[in-house]
Amino acid sequence: MIKGLIGKKIGMTQIFDESGEAVPITLLEAGPCYVTQVRTTELEGYSAVQLGFSEVKPKRISGGQLGHLKTTNAPPLKYLREFRIKKHDLKAGDKVTADVFEIGDHVDVIGTSKGKGFAGAVKRWGFRGGPKTHGQSDRQRAVGSIGATSGTSRVFKGKKMPGRMGNARVTSANVKIAFIDKERNLIGVRGSVPGSKGGIVMIKEARKQ
Repeated sequence: MIKGLIGKKIGMTQIFDESGEAVPITLLEAGPCYVTQVRTTELEGYSAVQLGFSEVKPKRISGGQLGHLKTTNAPPLKYLREFRIKKHDLKAGDKVTADVFEIGDHVDVIGTSKGKGFAGAVKRWGFRGGPKTHGQSDRQRAVGSIGATSGTSRVFKGKKMPGRMGNARVTSANVKIAFIDKERNLIGVRGSVPGSKGGIVMIKEARKQ
């Protein structure tokens, strides 16, 4: 069985464990997901399973995606994601729910972080800025020198500078599952998860246990 799901971030809350300690958790609506395609080493060169999530009306998705789903007997699904997996017994049309995980499992939750628009280096990278005295008046939140002239004469790729902040793929690695409601397909993971409420996430078995 595949240990992976597509889900939606609901928000944060807290629960109390056996010792009475308050545990902050993020609730995720994990599934139900449907197997929409099975990729094999013989045909595609690698082994993977494509899952679909979030049933919608047929007119809400493209004709190509609708035709792709009709071959699997799956309902119209808005989101499709692929999970690399070597051994499984799944076939197109199978349903995957939250019961593939158990409390205590460690997972990687992959989402898209909140977009914050164009930001300076102080907000984006945590620069401390320039001195607030000695006559300067407009350099407090400036980047400062970005490289040498003689010899180098260019700015290296990857230099931390002002630019678009957020709206990027972020992984919360090795987070622990602290709560599961299998009837309602809810999973609660300890701590925070990237993205805003309603954002789509991928829940995978942790790579680094």
